[in-house]
Amino acid sequence: MSRVIYIMGVAGSGKSTIGRQFAEATSLPFYDGDDFHPDANVEKMAAGQPLTDEDRADWLAAIHRFVVEKLEAGESLVLACSALKARYRATLSAGIEAQTTWIYLEGSYNLIKSRMEARRDHFMPPALLQSQFDALEPPADAVVLSIDAAPEVLVARLKERVANIQRSL
Repeated sequence: MSRVIYIMGVAGSGKSTIGRQFAEATSLPFYDGDDFHPDANVEKMAAGQPLTDEDRADWLAAIHRFVVEKLEAGESLVLACSALKARYRATLSAGIEAQTTWIYLEGSYNLIKSRMEARRDHFMPPALLQSQFDALEPPADAVVLSIDAAPEVLVARLKERVANIQRSL
């Protein structure tokens, strides 16, 4: 059975890093939601302006279409996407018959800000982190993974938690 595993959280929480490593460890393809942003969104964020719900609508729709295509082709996947609000997660899950698992990478503002300040290869400036926390509606139906450990430790924890979900189905 096909499945989609969404890795969600605020910018700088490690979605891409954990998602890539988890996908590799489970032999699933990985996709980054950032790759689906239209240029206007990237430019807006790079200029220090937070995205609005309206800005995110086409982006979320594009991700949803992509995921549905993959699942309809019988493929499973891991996809990193901030999915900050419940309605965003609802959009991303709408009409999906396949198993959908949400992984929420949770961390403190200060920890994530320090990580964002250390990275050099991303369009999202640390100044936008507060807007991410302001928009965040922590999910009630996700596997919550505290980001207080090294990526390899987090991936091992995540593999165990997802395996437990698989066994319970």
